[in-house]
Amino acid sequence: MLKVLKFGGTSVGNLDRIQNVANIIKNIKDDGHDVIAVVSAMSGETNKLVEYAKHFSNNATAHEMDMLLSSGERVTSALLSIALNEQGYETTSMSGREAGIVTDNAHTKARIESIDTTNMKNTINDGKTIIVAGFQGVSLNGRVSTLGRGGSDLTAVAIAGAISADLCEIYTDVDGIYTTDPRIEPKARKLKEISYDEMLELSSLGAKVLQTRSVEMAKKLNVNLVSRSSFEPHIPGTL
Repeated sequence: MLKVLKFGGTSVGNLDRIQNVANIIKNIKDDGHDVIAVVSAMSGETNKLVEYAKHFSNNATAHEMDMLLSSGERVTSALLSIALNEQGYETTSMSGREAGIVTDNAHTKARIESIDTTNMKNTINDGKTIIVAGFQGVSLNGRVSTLGRGGSDLTAVAIAGAISADLCEIYTDVDGIYTTDPRIEPKARKLKEISYDEMLELSSLGAKVLQTRSVEMAKKLNVNLVSRSSFEPHIPGTL
């Protein structure tokens, strides 16, 4: 079974949490599955990079901001790959470009035009695990592009659809989709299953577990999505 896993900024927020993600991937690999993991920047990293840019200019060009902001995800992907390699799991990190993700030219809010999965398929066939830097691709004019806030969800779903993955698991700091925010309402009820349309409605009302565009794409590409916790990976999520 080929699984695409996505780990958000909180899940990779520091080096210990990146090691925790490495352990999750190891367990999935040990169960006999192939893995493509998509990672966000470490929590707070993107905001820090935005502030660095503002130190010099409040009007930085969009393509320079894309070059800057895309670096956060590449750092995470390389660190996670290093952690897995150190423990004997053949792993390689990939930028959006190396993963074959081509977008339009709308810098900072690009849309994915196509994904050439050749490189990823060859790497999986070689027995390696892939760690993709989320949130980014390469534009039609050949520059680094980013997909907007929450774009790593979009990266994961798009890759899962393009490569015909069996499952796309979105790991966050909560163990599934709830009727309301469990951090605010103690009586919130976790849903075992939820339809694409119901999830889109929750997203439109402000739920931040899954990015709206990623749910729309999952519905379009018929991707099997699961939302679960990176801190309690043994607990079943929401399908």
